[in-house]
Amino acid sequence: MPEPSPTRRAIEAVWKIEAPRLIAGLVRRVRDVGLAEEAAQDAFVEALEQWPDAGVPENPGAWLATTARRRAIDRIRREQKLREIGEALSRESGTSDPMPAAIDRLDDPIEDDLLRLVFMTSHPLLPDDARSALTLRLLCGLSTGEIARAFLVPEPTIAQRIVRAKRTLSDNRVAFEVPVGKDLPERLASVLEVLYLLFNEGYTATAGDDWIRPSLCEESMRLGRILEGLMPLEPEVHGLVALMELQASRLNARTDRDGNPILLPDQDRSRWDRTLIRHGLGALDAARRSKHAPGPYTLQAEIAACHARANSAAGTDWRQIADLYGRLGLVAPSPIVELNRAVAVGMAEGPQAGLRIVDALTTEPALAAYHLLPAVRADFLFKLSRFAEAAPEFERAATMTRNTREQSLLRERAAECKRSAGQES
Repeated sequence: MPEPSPTRRAIEAVWKIEAPRLIAGLVRRVRDVGLAEEAAQDAFVEALEQWPDAGVPENPGAWLATTARRRAIDRIRREQKLREIGEALSRESGTSDPMPAAIDRLDDPIEDDLLRLVFMTSHPLLPDDARSALTLRLLCGLSTGEIARAFLVPEPTIAQRIVRAKRTLSDNRVAFEVPVGKDLPERLASVLEVLYLLFNEGYTATAGDDWIRPSLCEESMRLGRILEGLMPLEPEVHGLVALMELQASRLNARTDRDGNPILLPDQDRSRWDRTLIRHGLGALDAARRSKHAPGPYTLQAEIAACHARANSAAGTDWRQIADLYGRLGLVAPSPIVELNRAVAVGMAEGPQAGLRIVDALTTEPALAAYHLLPAVRADFLFKLSRFAEAAPEFERAATMTRNTREQSLLRERAAECKRSAGQES
């Protein structure tokens, strides 16, 4: 397959950054997720056709937004959506002519559409798997194929899941709004989950050529701060904001100049963002003021705070982190939490202690396709100088991740093990 041209890569990069906000703005205007996504994709296709010859415009986001609005109008007219939308608008505004009203709404000023879209995609009418797939598609900009690879399911399954989710929202006329009153806390858990999913996709990209996507982290933090303003008495909102800000403080140090990953022990901590750390610790203090026991986001923020306060990996309080993972496992039990606890125990008590916990997880079905299980196991084997055993584990982990940067890192570590094993023999 030929390499994409620089213009094609530029268009795809712009699309990844602009698509969530573009779709969210269109959903607010046309009140239909499917129609909004189609109009946005029409604009993307038009960019692919025009920009290679005309050049990338000075403000590509504005170009895409304008084009998508025009395509939305075309689709409304063509698909007779205008009648339905116009009748509703006529009832609201008292006007008799639906066409100008609908088109006028397409030129409404942009409010915080992304937060509304978060509430929409996390609606309780949607099952968990559909919620995640729709979020990755609309808010993270992943293709159906990329989502399918992330969930290790066939692409048609994901496509059907997304179609059904959009149809459910449309058929039930789910409002494109931030709920008020008692509805707001009832929707909170799923909204926090969606926001953290969005953040994590930016912190470690599921697939593609980039290890991190900072714009997704920034957007999820911004939405989290808005949510803090809406729900100042909810400790887990403060906990999630603290967690995201403390983790995001490391973004500058997570890659080298060429975009290659730098793991936590090797990071230059002078590059950690002190402003984000200060804000994150402030949000954590707000979460701690609650009379309730800390929830999963607050406990994870406590772990992130341990890292933020340490001057080096060796100087980190790993025993406290292992204890916090133990508490997190009681509040939100998960094999991934146990795997993370293994890492902390390995740092506090030595690799053999960590390896014992990891070995107990190797038959865990939920981790059968999780690449970090063999990666963590390989790291412990490497630290125990069991290089011949570590190499195939790193290689297996590389085949399981869909991120090309991560694949390269794991294969380099496998090669290092083979070299070390060769020197031993």
